[in-house]
Amino acid sequence: MTKAFFSFTFLFTFLVIFGQEKQKSFTVKFISENIIADGILDESIWEMAGNGADEFWEYFPLDSIQARKQSQIKILYDDKNLYVGIKAYSSGKNYATPSLRRDFRGSGSDSFSLVFDTFNDGTNAFLFGINPYGVRREALIANGGTSQSDFNLAWDMKWKGDAKIYDDYFTAEMIIPLTSFKFEEGVTKWRFNSYRIETQSNERSTWTRIPQNQLIYNLAFMGDMVFEKPLGKSRTPLALIPYVNSFVANDFESSDNLNDFKVGADAKISIGNSLNLDLTLNPDFSTVEVDNFITNLTRFEIALPERRQFFIDNNDLFASFGDGFDVSPFFSRRIGIASDTSGNTIENNLIGGVRLSGKLTKDLRIGVLNIQTAEDLENEIASNNNTMIALQQRVFSRSNVGVFFINRESFKDYDFLESEDEYNRVLGLDYNLASKDNTWNGKFFTHKSFQPGDNDGNMATGATMRYNTRIFNVFAKAVFIDEDFRSDLGFVRRTDLFKTIFSVERVFWPKKGIVQNHSFQFFPNIRWSPSLDFQNTDYDLQGRYEMQFNNQSQAGFEFTNSYTFLFNDFDPTGTDGAIPLPKNKGYHYNNLEFGYQSDQRKLFSYDVQSSVGRFFNGNRFSVEGGMTMRFQPKAFISLMFNYDQIDLPAPFSSANIWLISPNIDITFSKSIFWSTLIQYSNQRDNLGFNSRLQWRFAPLSDLFLVYNDNYSVDVFAPRFRSINLKLSYWLNI
Repeated sequence: MTKAFFSFTFLFTFLVIFGQEKQKSFTVKFISENIIADGILDESIWEMAGNGADEFWEYFPLDSIQARKQSQIKILYDDKNLYVGIKAYSSGKNYATPSLRRDFRGSGSDSFSLVFDTFNDGTNAFLFGINPYGVRREALIANGGTSQSDFNLAWDMKWKGDAKIYDDYFTAEMIIPLTSFKFEEGVTKWRFNSYRIETQSNERSTWTRIPQNQLIYNLAFMGDMVFEKPLGKSRTPLALIPYVNSFVANDFESSDNLNDFKVGADAKISIGNSLNLDLTLNPDFSTVEVDNFITNLTRFEIALPERRQFFIDNNDLFASFGDGFDVSPFFSRRIGIASDTSGNTIENNLIGGVRLSGKLTKDLRIGVLNIQTAEDLENEIASNNNTMIALQQRVFSRSNVGVFFINRESFKDYDFLESEDEYNRVLGLDYNLASKDNTWNGKFFTHKSFQPGDNDGNMATGATMRYNTRIFNVFAKAVFIDEDFRSDLGFVRRTDLFKTIFSVERVFWPKKGIVQNHSFQFFPNIRWSPSLDFQNTDYDLQGRYEMQFNNQSQAGFEFTNSYTFLFNDFDPTGTDGAIPLPKNKGYHYNNLEFGYQSDQRKLFSYDVQSSVGRFFNGNRFSVEGGMTMRFQPKAFISLMFNYDQIDLPAPFSSANIWLISPNIDITFSKSIFWSTLIQYSNQRDNLGFNSRLQWRFAPLSDLFLVYNDNYSVDVFAPRFRSINLKLSYWLNI
């Protein structure tokens, strides 16, 4: 009996010890030899680099086995650079890539990505990636990588890399300057992970094992890369980025010629190893890319993503306050735009700005931003100073506490400026929760705004909590926004709001068959008006069933029961002269939606969603989606469409709303690109053409020639036409 007991105890202990996954790590050796980033691992130093990162785990379609197509990563370093050598085994040479354009994205193309958490905090990381054709990308990962919005490809950095394709594998080499990273001087370890998408074998794999209920770039699951000797002080050079922009334009509706010539510059200065100082003088905050049109059938504004380089570094430090949907006290796209005397949104010139962001200590981050906008007396736009100060302190393993202060103020008296618009200030406190394994995450925040003569109340507060496991996902949210809360530099979808959400999802993982996983979700979203004794103003009760197939296609069904109480007259069709739906009335309506997305790895792929049901006091039928065709690696053609048929009873308007957007993207090489985007929207009464030729003549230095043409579609006539020639050059001094 005693012998059996000891045998059982030994076996149990063995299983406990070896059943647990050991923290993966490898050593990064210091070298003095030269390596050329040609993609061919022919330097002898690679043989001496040690094992590096290998033994990858499969993430898709299973997350419990070793990867079928393995990968090997070796990393070396010297005083200036990090050197990466990659060997990735494949099923053949038929790799998928959308084009040769930098900063590619998508699970339907082959790629290899490396993630570096240089402060070992599980909160922020740098990503550098490459594909078998040697196309590069870099990104910032924020907020622990818990959502898709935490992945930002708009960040740019100078580095070298290339790849070489063989029969059943490809190799790649990367040379990344240590100045590309921010890190603590004297550090000997970074947290590290790598993930790979291999389309031919339909496999996604990671170096450190990540469960499928988490995103593949989640920072809770990482190993260690240990440096042979401590990293020294960063020697980041001053980056000076001057630009010249010549603009010729004709506004046919006002008969104005809007020709312009602008010269300005940005500068990037590193302060120590951990802080960035960004300066801008007479910045050109208009981008050469146009925003995608969006059909909006709601009463509320839609937020569009930030693309301007000045705001990208550590952008989460400024923009992640609030809940990101109902209330965001800082929304950088507010800066550089204003409303004219007719209420139209126009560009507001900026004089200059400064932005300091980064780490003060291992656990304390700071962000300071100050931008001065120019006055426009003709359009009655005041000159404003825009300031934000943010501090974020890490607590526990991956959580943090943040405080901020925002001030938008005009320091000059204008006859046209109302007293309540002289300044707007917002003070706030946020707590962001993230457990070590990301099973629990959430947010708690309280914000208060101040404006002349109105300092009582003006609160916005909320809480969210998510429990995420392989089987169950539970999400709860409550938010309160006072009717007088205001953030001029933020995005507040609506005020006078108390909102609750409670979502429960059950996920099933079949052991065989064509379905990889499927799930049921119940999602009630209910809103009240605090100023009207908490009258119920809206609700959406949703039930959803989704399937993901082993070939990466997806399908889903959704039923929604909705109620909307209108406080103001509203015409959902947006028809000129239409009789709007009357205010102070509630509307009940239901709708059924179906969606399908095909296998994105194919040369031709598509997705489509269609819904049918009631809409306010009428009916609505909608279909939207897109099609893409790759002529790889040189060309990528896509067509996006959205059709809404709204039938309201007389005397209200009915409408057929179309949005059609074809796009042609041709990459002649890794440095010359041409794309043409056409956008037709009868809701906006606009047919727009944007054709852009880009020559990347030096690293992160571009010459753009952009042609824009816009026509009215109700009565076909030209509206606005422009030609833009822009030159920017990234110079390290």
